[in-house]
Amino acid sequence: MASPFYLTIKGKFVIADKEPDGDSVRFIADDSDLYQELQRNYRIKPSRDRSVQLRFEGIDAPEVHYGRYAQPLGDETRDFLLKKMGFAKIKFQGDRVQSADPDTISGVILTQAADVNGRPISYALIGKNAAQLENGDWTQVEPELLRQTLNFLMMAEGRAYYTVYTSTPRSHRQVLREAALAAREKDLGVWAADSTSIFRLVDFDSITPPNGQLILPKLFRRCTDYLKAVADGYSGNLADWLEGVSLQRSRNENDAVIIRDRTQVSLSSLIEQYNSQIAFQEDLLDITFVEKT
Repeated sequence: MASPFYLTIKGKFVIADKEPDGDSVRFIADDSDLYQELQRNYRIKPSRDRSVQLRFEGIDAPEVHYGRYAQPLGDETRDFLLKKMGFAKIKFQGDRVQSADPDTISGVILTQAADVNGRPISYALIGKNAAQLENGDWTQVEPELLRQTLNFLMMAEGRAYYTVYTSTPRSHRQVLREAALAAREKDLGVWAADSTSIFRLVDFDSITPPNGQLILPKLFRRCTDYLKAVADGYSGNLADWLEGVSLQRSRNENDAVIIRDRTQVSLSSLIEQYNSQIAFQEDLLDITFVEKT
């Protein structure tokens, strides 16, 4: 069972000359040696300015940039997060921030581990909620504290999809799921536009702005890579591609998924495709992805 204790790391969030999105910003720790206490710490590779890219625990926001592709609501979700963090007067050049006021925002991340890409999987806090925590402490993240995080805010406002992993404590999954369910019932944010349950996949325009459908970002990334393969001559369907590409040692796109905390299946088994129409067979609030190691 995943532990609810997370390492408190104080520092500052930075977006100038970076490409933030709705579920990830860069963070400069006051004491980067603390990363050594995390699982898979060897994967964390700070940049020259000592910043690391975070992965916000429990949420997945519409993509601002997946390669050269993006999703509907990607920019809006990013802008909402940055405003809530306290950044203003943000000037972009493409997806890169040229300047912002202030340059950085002080805050805290609560983290246990880095993911396979070296991003600390984190809850993020700012303001008085962050100031009350002690740098370097292992903090029990109880529901009251969880509800103070930016992660919870994004979920409660419907700005991001509920996307949890086996590394997410079950008690946290319950709190985040309740927030996502309430947002969905009110048709907030992504839920007003979500087409994951059934959508058409003809080409990249099917799932990208200005007229594409909004789907779960993880599925969007898989669909994008699949369409690239189709452009290179692949003739199978999406489920076949997920199974085939994941046989390669260097790549596993066919995620393991647990349904309602009971049954483990593969992502490909949840996909039914009829010509260009794709149906996702499970409620997005009932699935947990198995954390890759």
